[in-house]
Amino acid sequence: MLHESLLLIIVLLFAVLLLVMLAQKLRVSYPIFLVLGGLGLGFIPKQAPLFIDPNLIFLIFLPPLLYEAAWYTSWHEFWKWKRAIGLLAFGLVFFTSTIVAYVSKALIPGFTLGLGFLLGGIISPPDAVAATSVLKGIRVPKRITAILEGESLINDASSLIVFRFALAAVVSGSFVWQQAATSFLLASGMGIVIGVAIGFGFYLIHKHLPTTPSINTALTLMAPYVMYLVAEEFHFSGVLAVVSGGLFMSYHSHQVFDANTRIQSNSVWASIGFIFNGLVFILIGLQLPQAVAGLRGHYSLQEAITYGLIISGLVIAIRLLWMYPATFLPRWWSYNVRATERNPGWQGPLVIGWAGMRGVVSLASALSVPLLLENGQPFPMRSLILFITFIVILVTLVFQGLTLPWLIRFTKVGENDDATPLAEQEAGIRLHIRRAAVAHLKQQYAPDMAANELVARLHQRMSTEVELTTRTLDNIEESDAQREALRRYHEVLLDVLGVQREELQGLRRRNQFEDEVLRQQEAQLDLDEAKVRHIEH
Repeated sequence: MLHESLLLIIVLLFAVLLLVMLAQKLRVSYPIFLVLGGLGLGFIPKQAPLFIDPNLIFLIFLPPLLYEAAWYTSWHEFWKWKRAIGLLAFGLVFFTSTIVAYVSKALIPGFTLGLGFLLGGIISPPDAVAATSVLKGIRVPKRITAILEGESLINDASSLIVFRFALAAVVSGSFVWQQAATSFLLASGMGIVIGVAIGFGFYLIHKHLPTTPSINTALTLMAPYVMYLVAEEFHFSGVLAVVSGGLFMSYHSHQVFDANTRIQSNSVWASIGFIFNGLVFILIGLQLPQAVAGLRGHYSLQEAITYGLIISGLVIAIRLLWMYPATFLPRWWSYNVRATERNPGWQGPLVIGWAGMRGVVSLASALSVPLLLENGQPFPMRSLILFITFIVILVTLVFQGLTLPWLIRFTKVGENDDATPLAEQEAGIRLHIRRAAVAHLKQQYAPDMAANELVARLHQRMSTEVELTTRTLDNIEESDAQREALRRYHEVLLDVLGVQREELQGLRRRNQFEDEVLRQQEAQLDLDEAKVRHIEH
């Protein structure tokens, strides 16, 4: 059994790699190809159906994926667009759940309002990976990507809370709005508190204990699971715990991680994120045969597809209709909003509205619906809920995912981006940190520049935005005096790199440049430092 499971994982990973390479070749978002590939694999004849434990997604896949997303989210951008993010992550989720509940009750014979809210909670949250992978390589305003990334961090929590309350109501047969509202606020607030508290604990470990890059990287892998499990143990929001803890650790990471840790952990997390996302999306496609099999004897395939397509069109329409009042009503009501935020026009809300593709959390929620009620009776409409969820994921991911790049080109939304070009920002950052390095060399190492040729050469390179290499060092003869000069050169160079890193943090605090560009420059400094330390050892 263990060997078969291991072989299945290896086969799926190989399929993921092939499909991703094909998607890159055809310039199509890879989640779309993975879902379709899983769909094709699922209908291969004479194979046993693949049953997925929803806990596998909630406990194994979800925490690290959320943590990685939070880690690379700009806190400045998140806070800047907090109103738009909140309206989507909370307002739209509750609005979608409510509309889906009443429409599905009227549409599907025997469907109750509780089942409707259950379905609404399942299909209300868009998937972050799908949208960002589609937008990758396409020029869109930073506002759009920041709002979509921020929404994806929170909407999972709000939708799961709706789902759990609706599930409890269906299972127990009772529901109290006041109690649900109080429980929602408590679960959300305490989830955030637990996430920040555990994040602070890991911060202290990284900062004060004698860790190594490997230990630090291992701790970052442990952190999301600890945050999620502790919050869920006390029946609070594990999703918000991971998100808040990830944001906290990301904001303070420069204080506790050295260059080698950042290089190693970034590589590890990039690989893990790619593998987990790939497996989850191909598993989505593999679930269709199970969903179809569950309909037998209850609904015809044509009826179920009709319900699924209607609900899919409904959630797409709800998001598009929500976008314009949520975008423009605050501008009409508040002078401060009009004064501080550029008018997004009709294109921006349309693109954000069309980017509402469903994915991982919706699948996991649908699979976690129990088979039986508390009285031992079969859970009503479970197979239909699972099938509708799959249809919604398939329609929104494939149809919207394939048409989103065309919509962006049609609306020309990228041409309305007045943000400073990335190349200009990079040049500005380099100018700041090189100036800081030159000034520090002049103030602290003037005698060394006069007596040590290597330090003088460093000053010259910093003044002309030079590229650090090791070729000059390889040509130095190994005399005692030259070894001492080389040691001193490395000492000065590491100190100068530290000054540049401090200047980067100052730029981050002053919010003069985008976090993405600042991270790129920090990564370059880390590589320069890693080169020096490699030569020393």
